[in-house]
Amino acid sequence: MPATAKKPRNQQLEISRARFESVMAAAERSGLLRDKNSRIGVRISPKLVAEAKRLTGIEADTELIEFALASIALEDDFLRVFDEIEGTVDPDMKLGY
Repeated sequence: MPATAKKPRNQQLEISRARFESVMAAAERSGLLRDKNSRIGVRISPKLVAEAKRLTGIEADTELIEFALASIALEDDFLRVFDEIEGTVDPDMKLGY
Protein backbone atom coordinates (compact mmCIF):
# COMPACT_ATOMS: atom_id res chain seq x y z
CA MET A 1 0.00 0.00 0.00
CA PRO A 2 1.35 3.47 -0.75
CA ALA A 3 2.74 5.31 2.23
CA THR A 4 0.04 7.94 1.98
CA ALA A 5 -2.92 5.58 1.51
CA LYS A 6 -5.58 5.20 4.14
CA LYS A 7 -6.16 1.81 5.72
CA PRO A 8 -9.06 0.11 3.94
CA ARG A 9 -12.44 0.41 5.64
CA ASN A 10 -14.25 -2.05 3.42
CA GLN A 11 -13.71 -4.74 0.78
CA GLN A 12 -13.82 -2.16 -2.06
CA LEU A 13 -10.69 -0.43 -0.76
CA GLU A 14 -8.97 -3.73 0.02
CA ILE A 15 -9.38 -4.76 -3.62
CA SER A 16 -8.17 -1.33 -4.75
CA ARG A 17 -5.06 -1.62 -2.57
CA ALA A 18 -4.18 -4.97 -4.13
CA ARG A 19 -4.76 -3.52 -7.58
CA PHE A 20 -2.61 -0.48 -6.76
CA GLU A 21 0.27 -2.67 -5.68
CA SER A 22 -0.05 -4.90 -8.74
CA VAL A 23 -0.24 -2.03 -11.23
CA MET A 24 2.64 -0.12 -9.68
CA ALA A 25 4.85 -3.24 -9.51
CA ALA A 26 4.16 -3.93 -13.20
CA ALA A 27 4.90 -0.30 -14.07
CA GLU A 28 8.17 -0.51 -12.17
CA ARG A 29 9.17 -3.74 -13.96
CA SER A 30 8.29 -2.14 -17.31
CA GLY A 31 10.54 0.84 -16.61
CA LEU A 32 7.63 3.29 -16.63
CA LEU A 33 8.53 4.80 -13.27
CA ARG A 34 12.15 5.71 -14.00
CA ASP A 35 13.38 9.25 -14.62
CA LYS A 36 10.77 11.13 -12.61
CA ASN A 37 11.69 14.62 -13.73
CA SER A 38 8.52 15.81 -15.46
CA ARG A 39 5.73 17.95 -14.01
CA ILE A 40 2.08 18.13 -15.04
CA GLY A 41 -0.29 20.98 -14.25
CA VAL A 42 -4.02 20.50 -14.80
CA ARG A 43 -7.36 21.97 -13.89
CA ILE A 44 -9.51 19.16 -12.60
CA SER A 45 -12.72 18.70 -10.70
CA PRO A 46 -12.05 18.37 -6.97
CA LYS A 47 -15.02 15.97 -6.80
CA LEU A 48 -13.34 13.68 -9.32
CA VAL A 49 -10.09 13.69 -7.33
CA ALA A 50 -11.89 13.13 -4.03
CA GLU A 51 -13.88 10.18 -5.40
CA ALA A 52 -10.79 8.58 -6.96
CA LYS A 53 -8.94 8.97 -3.66
CA ARG A 54 -11.89 7.50 -1.75
CA LEU A 55 -12.10 4.47 -4.02
CA THR A 56 -8.37 3.78 -4.08
CA GLY A 57 -7.37 4.85 -0.59
CA ILE A 58 -4.59 6.93 -2.14
CA GLU A 59 -4.20 10.31 -0.43
CA ALA A 60 -1.33 11.90 -2.38
CA ASP A 61 -2.17 13.57 -5.71
CA THR A 62 1.11 12.40 -7.26
CA GLU A 63 0.52 8.76 -6.36
CA LEU A 64 -3.07 8.96 -7.60
CA ILE A 65 -2.05 10.38 -10.98
CA GLU A 66 0.86 7.94 -11.27
CA PHE A 67 -1.50 5.01 -10.59
CA ALA A 68 -4.07 6.27 -13.10
CA LEU A 69 -1.49 6.78 -15.85
CA ALA A 70 0.19 3.42 -15.13
CA SER A 71 -3.20 1.69 -15.35
CA ILE A 72 -3.73 3.14 -18.81
CA ALA A 73 -0.16 2.49 -19.98
CA LEU A 74 -0.36 -1.17 -18.94
CA GLU A 75 -3.68 -1.96 -20.65
CA ASP A 76 -3.63 -5.48 -22.06
CA ASP A 77 -5.29 -4.64 -25.42
CA PHE A 78 -7.77 -7.49 -24.93
CA LEU A 79 -10.46 -5.98 -27.16
CA ARG A 80 -8.06 -5.21 -29.99
CA VAL A 81 -6.55 -8.70 -29.91
CA PHE A 82 -10.00 -10.30 -29.62
CA ASP A 83 -11.13 -8.40 -32.73
CA GLU A 84 -7.97 -9.42 -34.62
CA ILE A 85 -8.48 -13.14 -33.95
CA GLU A 86 -12.20 -13.16 -34.69
CA GLY A 87 -13.04 -16.06 -36.99
CA THR A 88 -9.67 -17.79 -36.59
CA VAL A 89 -10.93 -20.55 -34.30
CA ASP A 90 -12.46 -23.56 -36.04
CA PRO A 91 -16.23 -23.43 -35.35
CA ASP A 92 -16.29 -27.25 -35.09
CA MET A 93 -13.70 -27.29 -32.31
CA LYS A 94 -14.88 -29.15 -29.19
CA LEU A 95 -14.63 -26.80 -26.20
CA GLY A 96 -15.55 -29.32 -23.51
CA TYR A 97 -19.14 -28.34 -22.84
